[in-house]
Amino acid sequence: MTPQEMVERALELSTADGCVVLVDEESTANLRFAGNTLTTNGVARSSRLTVISIAGRGVGVVSRAAVRPEQLAAVVAAADATARDAQPAEDAGELVAGGPASASWDGPVTPTDIEVFRGFAPALGEAFASAEAGGRRLYGFAEHTLTTTFLGSSTGLRLRHDQPSGRLELNAKSADLKRSAWAGVATRDFTDVDVAALDAGLAQRLDWAKTRVDLPAGRYETLLPPTAVADLMVYLFWSAGARDALDGRSVFSKPGGGTRVGERLATLPVTLSSDPAAPGIGCAPFVTARSSSRESSVFDNGLPLSATDWIADGRLEALLQTRYSAGLSGLPVTPSVDNLIMKGPEGGRSLEEMIASTERGLLLTCLWYIRQVDPQTLLLTGLTRDGVYLVEHGEVVGEVNNFRFNESPVDLLGRLTEVGAPEQTLPREWGDYFTRAVMPPVRVPDFNMSTVSQAS
Repeated sequence: MTPQEMVERALELSTADGCVVLVDEESTANLRFAGNTLTTNGVARSSRLTVISIAGRGVGVVSRAAVRPEQLAAVVAAADATARDAQPAEDAGELVAGGPASASWDGPVTPTDIEVFRGFAPALGEAFASAEAGGRRLYGFAEHTLTTTFLGSSTGLRLRHDQPSGRLELNAKSADLKRSAWAGVATRDFTDVDVAALDAGLAQRLDWAKTRVDLPAGRYETLLPPTAVADLMVYLFWSAGARDALDGRSVFSKPGGGTRVGERLATLPVTLSSDPAAPGIGCAPFVTARSSSRESSVFDNGLPLSATDWIADGRLEALLQTRYSAGLSGLPVTPSVDNLIMKGPEGGRSLEEMIASTERGLLLTCLWYIRQVDPQTLLLTGLTRDGVYLVEHGEVVGEVNNFRFNESPVDLLGRLTEVGAPEQTLPREWGDYFTRAVMPPVRVPDFNMSTVSQAS
């Protein structure tokens, strides 16, 4: 049974008032390496069926992996029964009306395979040789996933999206394993990954780390590269739910009631946006909700997504909204989109140019183990990792110790003194969940390194 046939058959079997069926077909290929040697490679495939039944205002959701044709009726019957027994759903509403089917709806699913690394693998082998000659050891992995989602509904929706996602993480260590540097990239197909440039950058960082400088905790002018900015802004994005703001539970709540939409958050003309059609980081152009939450609704499945400004010219423009929460807030319907783009003023400089203009400050590599301390201010804490460097008179003069930081990304927006040129990047902390990001490097005049960390 093809995924399309499974959708059609499940809809036929349902006796509920309404039904939404999602089928996800996923394939993954990976390479793993350690000590300049490829250690493993492999491919895997999986499938998952989700049936969402609507009975009156009740909702029943049943999700199963690797469902065989003879099991389908039981899965649908379970979802229907759950819907009939359920309490009225808070977000209950009309299902999204059907429209033209996706042009690719009837096409076969073509999984990814190890061939996706055809051009990348030889370049990786050359990087291994270069690292060996330079006394470095490379560790890490490359992973490519292709997820095809089919969404059908009793209202006539027949939508499909094919989502390629790839990432490479490289960790370079000195021969004595005392110095470490990290680099990561996100990609759709590995044809745009410059392994030689990544290895050269790691070699430079290991060379910087030959000189060690110990610094105390404190506030430092700090340059954050795109990957670190992505980790902070993705957390801000995930925390921008309209329901929490309306209920007074988040940093986006307005004192006395309501939300802070319309307020200025950044002194510089910063824009934070999402766009399903963004080049290189394209994502599903319609809502796929396998369960309801404060930021999503199963009743919104199939709702079209479009380019959305969350912050525009420094002002908060929108929060994550379902149709239900939009009815409560009076704001436009702005569902979550699976990518994030941050830009500053035109003509932003590269990270290298920002380093060259720094009198004295810190240069980070990435952030790690990020956790929320206070939702009312979105205060986050975490650690620096794999290289914090001291910049003096426009040059990196050595590596300093790691720190624990305490900062709110919302508060940081109001303190930025420079936003560089945006580029596609990989959030290191959230790379397992969120790979489609375009972020700039930024300069913060007083980043709070709250304590010295013993992490190495």
